[in-house]
Amino acid sequence: MIFLTVGTQFPFDRLVQAVDNIFEEALLGEEIFAQIGASLYKPRNFECVSCLDKRLFERWVQKASAIISHAGMGTITMALDNEKPILVMPRLRRYAEVVNDHQVAIARKFEEFGHVLAAYSTEQLPQKIMQLTTFVPKKRQSQAQLVVQRITKFLNELNVPGK
Repeated sequence: MIFLTVGTQFPFDRLVQAVDNIFEEALLGEEIFAQIGASLYKPRNFECVSCLDKRLFERWVQKASAIISHAGMGTITMALDNEKPILVMPRLRRYAEVVNDHQVAIARKFEEFGHVLAAYSTEQLPQKIMQLTTFVPKKRQSQAQLVVQRITKFLNELNVPGK
């Protein structure tokens, strides 16, 4: 079962409709369940809900064989923590899906590290969904010490006398 989630803060009809169209063409023989947030588009080819509480959301993530999502940090992190392959498609400002294109940067960085598959357009989705069936995300390494070093350096630079 593939879990499609688009978050709850903004509609993401473009992704929901594209996935619905792909599954209408039966590209995968796998079920899909979706959490579609405030989307106005209602899928015809899979079951969906607007919102899930945290406990149920986590249960769907754990149950899923793979996840398709917007490029939100919370969903990406949860997928990686649960060792689930994830395909992300960033929300875009030009479609009024977000206020800026920060999700593009998130998708690119996580894709570069081999943690996610990313589709940057609906035209890329069918091929990426097919890749999702065999994609194994690279494990994420905690870099807490690096973060501490960067923060320490920044704070030290703020406290330099004479600047």
